[in-house]
Amino acid sequence: MLLEILISVFIGILAGAFTGLMPGIHINLVGTILVGLSATLFSAINLVYLVIFISAMAISHTFIDFIPSIFLGCPDTDTQLSILPGHEMLKEGKGYEAVMLTAYGGLIAVFVLIIISFPLSAFFFKVYEALHSIMFWILLAVSLILIFTEKNKIKALFVFAASGIFGLCVLNSNVKEPLLPLLTGLFGTSMLIASIKNKIQIPKQEITKPECRLFKPVLGSLIASPLCGFLPGLGSGQAAILGNAVSRTDRKGFLVLVGATNVLVMGLSFVSLYAISKTRTGAAAAIQEIIGALSWKILLIILFAVLISGVVSFILAKILAKFFSDKINKINYAKLSIAVLILLAVIVFIFSGFFGLLILAASTFTGIYCNSLPVKKTHMMGCLLIPTMIYYAGMIF
Repeated sequence: MLLEILISVFIGILAGAFTGLMPGIHINLVGTILVGLSATLFSAINLVYLVIFISAMAISHTFIDFIPSIFLGCPDTDTQLSILPGHEMLKEGKGYEAVMLTAYGGLIAVFVLIIISFPLSAFFFKVYEALHSIMFWILLAVSLILIFTEKNKIKALFVFAASGIFGLCVLNSNVKEPLLPLLTGLFGTSMLIASIKNKIQIPKQEITKPECRLFKPVLGSLIASPLCGFLPGLGSGQAAILGNAVSRTDRKGFLVLVGATNVLVMGLSFVSLYAISKTRTGAAAAIQEIIGALSWKILLIILFAVLISGVVSFILAKILAKFFSDKINKINYAKLSIAVLILLAVIVFIFSGFFGLLILAASTFTGIYCNSLPVKKTHMMGCLLIPTMIYYAGMIF
């Protein structure tokens, strides 16, 4: 069984590297495909191996997807906070260092996750029922805190509210897999189009060893990540903002914090699935669809997969960051982006049909407009937060 587990882990690492490198393609899409095929094509495969594959893929993706975010300017919902400091360093010839700072944060977070998972699962289990009745107020408070961290509070509130109303409309529609066109448009295709439009001159990149104090950013991530890994509708972007508010750091430290936060939020979503049977990420949702509730033995196997994939993905990120540093000026990013845009449209049509394409177009234009405003892109997560808050307020939507 150990051999099969290791094979599943390494295939998952490769799949996560692929989804991480391909702009606009997220692990949620692969998870959706696997759920659809688990009862047919993969029916002869032990479902535990599919769970291991998804876990390893998710962790690998969190390491590798900083590469297109920093080098190509095309982030997803998890890495878009790295654009500004990452691009600043890229234009200074330090793109490799920027990627490695996120990788060091992720690697430390893997070991922290292993240590805190079971104690934190016991805490989640004990407090969830007590907090369930006031979840609306908790989510509202967190949302307002994130909005009031902005200089342009009115515009941040507008982005949050507009995306929330749009999310309500989409989730109330009869479209299959509504989150696919919704999130792909807001955070994928809109970023791709902006990246094609905003061309920058990239200097020759240096391969230098990252220098940064790791304690403060990792501490900030450790404080904020459990909150966002536990509460519905919140993700690593919000956790990174809260973590930076708790533990102020410079741009290098912020990249470490974002890298650590992505891994912790992803890993803690598996812990939440085990402790309270609630999903907080697409990967956790796919695992729940495939295998149902997690036993402590399955969680232990998942954590083993996380450990192996985290270490291997760190090495892989280092190799790929060197490759991109050397080849960045030779990549035709515009052609790559156009090809990915077409691929995403085809995928949306397959899973969500013609009306899915209409939602993709609308969410893309919404994302482009919101991206043009001087506020953090994480406020577009109102598309999930506002429907979630309405649900906990006892309203029907």
